[in-house]
Amino acid sequence: MEQPKISEEMRKMAYEPLLPIEKKLIGWSLSIGIILLVILVAITRAFVHAG
Repeated sequence: MEQPKISEEMRKMAYEPLLPIEKKLIGWSLSIGIILLVILVAITRAFVHAG
């Protein structure tokens, strides 16, 4: 029995738009990730240049 290909299965799937809560969750996740990355860079620079 042949395994179905992912690309074929994805073409068969119906389009489902994102719900408003999903958009909010994506936005919050990206925002938190960027903020934490900036904090990490700031802390790293403070300790690397201090040494």
